Amino acid sequence: MRGRHLSRREREALRSPVQPTAPTPAAKPPPADASDRSRAQRRRPEPATLRLFVPCPRGLESALADELRELGASDITPASGGVGCAGDRVLAWRINLWSRLAVRVLQQVAHGRYRSEDDLYRATLALPWPEWFDVRRTIAVHTVAHASPLKSLNFASLRIKDAVCDRFRAECGARPSVDARNPDVPLLLYLERDRYTLYLDLSGTPLNRRGFRVQPAAAPLNENLAAGILRLTGWRPDTPLIDPMMGGGTILIEAALLALNRAPGLKRHFAFEHLRSFDRVEWARLRKEAEAAARPAQPLPIYGSDIDPAMVRAAQANLRAAGLLDCVELRQADVRALEAPAPAGVLVSNPPYGVRLSQTEPAAFYRALGDTLKQHFAGWTAWLLSADPELPKRIGLRAARRIPLYNGPLACRLYEYRLVSGPLGKRP
Repeated sequence: MRGRHLSRREREALRSPVQPTAPTPAAKPPPADASDRSRAQRRRPEPATLRLFVPCPRGLESALADELRELGASDITPASGGVGCAGDRVLAWRINLWSRLAVRVLQQVAHGRYRSEDDLYRATLALPWPEWFDVRRTIAVHTVAHASPLKSLNFASLRIKDAVCDRFRAECGARPSVDARNPDVPLLLYLERDRYTLYLDLSGTPLNRRGFRVQPAAAPLNENLAAGILRLTGWRPDTPLIDPMMGGGTILIEAALLALNRAPGLKRHFAFEHLRSFDRVEWARLRKEAEAAARPAQPLPIYGSDIDPAMVRAAQANLRAAGLLDCVELRQADVRALEAPAPAGVLVSNPPYGVRLSQTEPAAFYRALGDTLKQHFAGWTAWLLSADPELPKRIGLRAARRIPLYNGPLACRLYEYRLVSGPLGKRP
C-alpha cells in the first residue's frame, strides 16, 4: 500500500508528543543486524515505571489486587473488570508468568481527551513506536468502548493503525504489517465518553489459556475464574478438596498447579517477547526461578468425579497434558450417591445447568444434591458456582455467603454452604 504525505499538523505531532508514558527521544531506524540491534538496546536507558492495567473476570478484582501485591506491584487500584498497578518491565513479565487470575497484562502508553478519530490519530502518531518494536513485527489494533460518541470502532482502530504505520514510515522508510489473528504486537484502544487510553498488550493470547485444555467440556469454566474461586474459598493444599461434577477438570488442574506452586504461564510464550525492551537473559532467570520453585508431582488430597464417562476421560486427558494425572484421584460417579473421601475438607464445583441438565429435571437434581451434601459431607464446606437462579431455591441449604462472579459474560453466584448433618427437610 502506498503511503500518503503527512500534513503540517501531523508532522508537528511527531515533534510534540501527547501524554506518552515513556521518554520520546528521536528514534533511529532499526539496526541492520542482530549485533547492531543488541548494541543499540544496551545504549537505550531503562524505561520509567510502567503503568499497567490487568483485566480479570468480574468479581475477582479484590482477589487480583491481593495477588498483584504479592507479586510486587505498587500503586494498586482495583477497577471494574481489572486492577491498575505500577512496576517495571520485570514485574510485568512476572505477572504474565505467575498470575492465576489475570486475563492479560496491558501497558499504558497514552491517555488523554479526544473528540474525533483525528485526535486519536495525532496522539498515536506522537508516540515513539520504532523505539518499542522492530518494523518487521506485525501489529493489530482492537478497540473497546464505553459510551463513546464515535460511530465506528473499526474506523477508530484503523486510525490508530494508520498512525503507527505513518510514524514508522516517517522514521524508518517502512511500515509494519497487520496480522489480525496472531499479531506480534497487539494494541488495545479503550474509549470512554471523552477520554481514551492506548495500551500495548504484553500477553498476546489470554493468560487463562494455559494450554492444558486438550479435551473441552460442555459449558467449561474459565481457568482464571476457577483459580479465583479457589482463592475466594481460602483453600490450602493440605486440605482435602473434591469436585464431584468436574467436567473437563479445570478446578482440579488449577488446584494441583497451586498445590505444587507451578507458575501457570511456564509453558507458553507472550507478546512482550517481541518488544525491543525484552531481555532474554532476564527472562531466562525468571523462568528458572519459577522452575526451581515448583514442587515435584506427587499424590495430592484432590479428588474429582463425574457421572459422564466421557468427562472422566476428558479430565484425564487434560490432567495428563498438564503433567498432573498422577496427582489427582479421579472416578466415575453420580454426585447424588457419592461418599466424602475424608472426614472434612472443601468441595468446590460448578453444578450442571442449561444444556448440562437437559436430561434431568433441575428442581429434582438440586434437591438430591442438597440431600447428598447434608448426609455425606457433614464437616465439609461446599462452594457451588451457578448461573441458575433455581439452585438456591431448591437445594435446601442455607448459604453463608453469596459472591457475584462472571464466567465470561454469564452472571453467576458463588454460594458457600457450611455443612452439618441433620434430617432431610421439605423444599419447594
